[in-house]
Amino acid sequence: MYRELAQAPVSGDEGFYRAWALDGMARSEQALGQDAAAAQALDQAIDEFDKARAQFRSDEFKMGLFSDLQSVFERAIALHSRLGQPAQAFDISERSRARALLDAVAGRAQIDRGEAAALDADTLRAMLRPDEVVVAYHTLPDRLLAWVLTRDGVREVTFPVALPRADLARLVDAYRDALIRISPNAQAVSDKIGQLLLAPLQVPAGKRLVIVPHGPLHYLPFQALRLDGQYLIERNPISIAPSISIAARLAQRTPTASARLLAFGNPAINPDVADPLPGAEREVQALARQFPGARLYFREQANKDNFLKDAPSSPLVHVAAHAMADTLDPLHSKVLLADENGQPNYLEAKDVMGMKLGGVAMVALSACESGLGRVENGDEVLGFTRSFLSAGTSTLLASLWPVSDAATEQLMTTLYADLAKGEPVQDAMRDAQRAVLANPETAHPYYWAPFNLIGNWRLQVAP
Repeated sequence: MYRELAQAPVSGDEGFYRAWALDGMARSEQALGQDAAAAQALDQAIDEFDKARAQFRSDEFKMGLFSDLQSVFERAIALHSRLGQPAQAFDISERSRARALLDAVAGRAQIDRGEAAALDADTLRAMLRPDEVVVAYHTLPDRLLAWVLTRDGVREVTFPVALPRADLARLVDAYRDALIRISPNAQAVSDKIGQLLLAPLQVPAGKRLVIVPHGPLHYLPFQALRLDGQYLIERNPISIAPSISIAARLAQRTPTASARLLAFGNPAINPDVADPLPGAEREVQALARQFPGARLYFREQANKDNFLKDAPSSPLVHVAAHAMADTLDPLHSKVLLADENGQPNYLEAKDVMGMKLGGVAMVALSACESGLGRVENGDEVLGFTRSFLSAGTSTLLASLWPVSDAATEQLMTTLYADLAKGEPVQDAMRDAQRAVLANPETAHPYYWAPFNLIGNWRLQVAP
């Protein structure tokens, strides 16, 4: 019966029936021990689901459908892995990631609809430079998979410990808790996780790393994992990507940015809601000295109306303020810009989704927990990450936990000083984090490791 449905002519909604029939065939073949035939049927099912999905206009419906299909992707990935086919397993993993975000990024980049698909391993390898390495993780219910992608090829990583998804989530939560509490035991936990997640990769020191997390790993500060007695940021420049297809397209679209800065510092909000941020004001003043002619807004002027008005035409946007993550309803995550007429008028993630930020090369959210949200089953990080990248921003700096005002001031001033000299953003971020790490008073990762560099890892500011 499955075979008859799979071979039937396709029109309209029948594509879904064919896809589910192919999925049923795959289950039958796998039960018979025919893994190669099962993998082929699953690949065909994913193709059919993708074609059927493209017929719908609603992004939320597409996203929901994509979330429902994750078990199909997981079984296909596991089968290709078992068959010793790392490139095919990587390709399926990449196709499973952040599909709604990829559609949005492709749209902002004015890519034809047919070219908005995830890029395969061979295409991505050709885009990499000799010193660049992509590490893509995929969490399955019973184990962790990872692939290392370079110009020379793609290889699957063998982990000595199975690392089921639930165990990884507990490990990440334990490390984040140790960091937020500024626990002296954080280094020991970091050594343990580094040995589990980094050592098997065998990536040489000095290589530029683009890390593609999955599931609970989105909340893990990879820069603060330790390997061979060093933090990873001491060994390698690092950035994060929701998918390498998205990051690669952003890198192609925005290789450089003009040195025009828009910055908001210490917005005036009700002190019963949050404390003032004098360090944020000093931070913005320091950044402005690196970028003559910068447009700056402080206190009452650091408001939502000015952000909506000026951000779309500003290549570099910096916001030093409080933020609140809403993990239940991530599009209501907010940056606390200035009250207006005595009432809150915060910038929410849903406001950003409606903006046109294709001319914005980098947004730095120098705020608490601005990188948090909710990880959907389609591996989509809902919140400011999705909102800014979907709106067209090429590179995003966002935080994973509450930040120190003074340490963030040092980190950001170091980062922008490097950017003003034309340094690549990966190198600038590495220098900034190491500068805070070098101070004995702020050497704990709590102070220097909260910010992730997300998206276009090659961005440079034209001097």
